[in-house]
Amino acid sequence: MIQKPKGCNDIYGREAKIWKYVESIIDATMEKYNYNYIRTPIFESTELFHRGIGESTDIVTKETYDFTDRGGRGMTLRPEGTAGVCRSYVENKMYGDPNQPVKVYYNGTMYRYERPQLGRNRELTQFGVEILGSDDPMADAEVISLAVNIYKMLGLKEIKVNINSLGDKESRDMYRKALSDYFKPHIGELCEDCQTRLEKNPLRILDCKVDADNVLLKNAPKTIDYLNKESKERFEAVKDYLDIMQVSYEVNPNIVRGLDYYNHTVFEIEAKVEGFGSNNVLGGGGRYNHLCSEIGGPETPCIGFASGIDRIVLALELEKIKMPIVEDIDLFLMYVNEEEKKYAAYLAQELRMAGFIVDTEYTGRGLKGQFKQADRLNAKYIAILNSEDLDNNEIKIKNNKTKEEEIISLDVLIYYLDEQLNTGVEEDYHECHCGDDECHRDGNCGDDCHCHHHE
Repeated sequence: MIQKPKGCNDIYGREAKIWKYVESIIDATMEKYNYNYIRTPIFESTELFHRGIGESTDIVTKETYDFTDRGGRGMTLRPEGTAGVCRSYVENKMYGDPNQPVKVYYNGTMYRYERPQLGRNRELTQFGVEILGSDDPMADAEVISLAVNIYKMLGLKEIKVNINSLGDKESRDMYRKALSDYFKPHIGELCEDCQTRLEKNPLRILDCKVDADNVLLKNAPKTIDYLNKESKERFEAVKDYLDIMQVSYEVNPNIVRGLDYYNHTVFEIEAKVEGFGSNNVLGGGGRYNHLCSEIGGPETPCIGFASGIDRIVLALELEKIKMPIVEDIDLFLMYVNEEEKKYAAYLAQELRMAGFIVDTEYTGRGLKGQFKQADRLNAKYIAILNSEDLDNNEIKIKNNKTKEEEIISLDVLIYYLDEQLNTGVEEDYHECHCGDDECHRDGNCGDDCHCHHHE
């Protein structure tokens, strides 16, 4: 039997519905923030990721899926989304669009050859946002607030934002020298990879998974102690805007992120999720003002964020968060003979086009089996097609909850179903996670409500 590759998953059934729900929240939020959807290729030139992400990063040195195509060109399955977005921005000359900055979001599969673990796979799905063409600290705060609000609307609790600043080039160079001077006398105490990182990029040592608990890393110099005046002022401005937007945060000088293109603001967002262990990080990002120029475009200030949907779905399930997942259908059409079957095909088409969720029999089951199938599908109503009723332009409808039956005219079927399916209070859904006592099931929410309504 052929099986799926290691580190990949089949997503179907109820889990697939949760994924679609998460994506619907993302899409709705992006619309409110005026971000446009962008779709870039799943594979790109290997050079894009090596130049953009950085030769010294673990992603490039250990985790990329690289291959040579039939034309002899080096290609790589994308390990993250930002480099591809920047390539598209440069190639399509979006920097010339008078509508600036360019605000986009993506949602797609990424590929990293790493050891599969809880919430981390070799094929992963990420959504992310990018603001290209703005160096305003308010843009940094907006990206962070957007991410926080998505997590809140999904129902995740105790959201925590950890922020730090790597500063500008001058600040980063000073910090890099300080790190190098600090680690050099003790480099033999670190792993082989860190010994290589010392010369290429000592900041990567701080991101090492092998030496994460080493006291050397814990006592290493902090980035914020090496910020110049301009970088300090910029970091303070970002924090001021977060305060204005009422986004809680903590300054964590250990946040450096794992990619070489970051400068100034970097951040990670976590939520308290039972079962995640010590790593509750759901997503993160930062500012990258030089990536576009690194890949051949103009110098362009940018800020972005990315989050794994796989990990979000796992968090929602572990926290047992109630979600408005549709797990029933409006109507199941039943029949016995060929004439009734043909009418079922016609009627199902008409009702679906009218907006109802309808299914019927496809495997040749008898009436008893069809009743069981209707129950398995959680059908709210059952329509029992009968040749004699059809000849009289009538149809038998059964409420599958109350078991009450009635015969109605086919001419009013759509109006009947519409009235029956939209009169029950239980069909409305309102889940609020804002913690506002003013928020009620009828949608009378307070001003700070982050809830999501389905009615």
